[in-house]
Amino acid sequence: MSAKAKTGTGISAHKRADDLSDFAEELDAIEALGVEAAELPLYDMDVVIGGRIRTAQLATLKRACGGRRLAYSVHGPLSINFMDESWRLPRHLEVLEASVEATAELGAEHYVLHSGLLPVQQAAGIEAAYGRQREWLARAGDIAARHGVLLCVETLFGGYEGRIHASSPARLAAELAAIDHPNVLATLDFSHAYLKLDCDGRRGDFLGEVKALAPWARHLHIHDSFGRQDDIWMFSEGERLAYGHGDLHLPVGWGDIPWEAIIAECRFPQGVLFNIELKKRYWYAAQETVEATRALAARAQTFERSRAA
Repeated sequence: MSAKAKTGTGISAHKRADDLSDFAEELDAIEALGVEAAELPLYDMDVVIGGRIRTAQLATLKRACGGRRLAYSVHGPLSINFMDESWRLPRHLEVLEASVEATAELGAEHYVLHSGLLPVQQAAGIEAAYGRQREWLARAGDIAARHGVLLCVETLFGGYEGRIHASSPARLAAELAAIDHPNVLATLDFSHAYLKLDCDGRRGDFLGEVKALAPWARHLHIHDSFGRQDDIWMFSEGERLAYGHGDLHLPVGWGDIPWEAIIAECRFPQGVLFNIELKKRYWYAAQETVEATRALAARAQTFERSRAA
């Protein structure tokens, strides 16, 4: 989806067979939903091994993706962490470079990577980790630029035990402004942001926080939740649903994320992709989720036109 593209709607694909022999069927099902784009789970497709591209597997994936009307985005390895210890950062960059190269081979523009995580520690240690992340994200941005790819750094939450630090949306926005690289932008995952602020005891700041990151967010992760701590033992996913706990990846409208207020308050870049991340468990509600998300994207465009008038 080019910088001049209209706001669009996509959905994340699920891998089926490990050899990708039936992945075309997954994309057939996605096309039938009427979306414009599909996010590819490159992190679980055996395309990158030992920091290098496995050519035969990438060729299989390209065949499944070819000849379709879909645009593509890619979710890179979730383990890439530029807040990690300094000695391990070259390995993270090696894996990112290979997966960005594969992204370009697939004709995708958006490459999603997670923002950094680290154990909670003294403020000086946390700020040093932010410094490492800025330096290495800038290097990663140069790699992405050479391949015509946009890095979209995703909002996370650190968990409910208070042991892991994750950036708030507003802090991530400030970090991206400091990096100031045209190929280093954001993926705004609204449920992750909702959970992060609940963990921090700042649920009331949710709209202001996502509004701060929205101008950087060329890629959105759309799924619903209740932003409640997953802090008691549960027997099954159905029990989590009953309690409304955790990162549920629900259909839009099943949780209580304030979607209408988000659309009214946030200003997104031109060509933003509203990508649905729906848990496979709820795929029976995929079509209703697509329609709800398409309506949000249409309202976002309407608000943008009214602001520009």
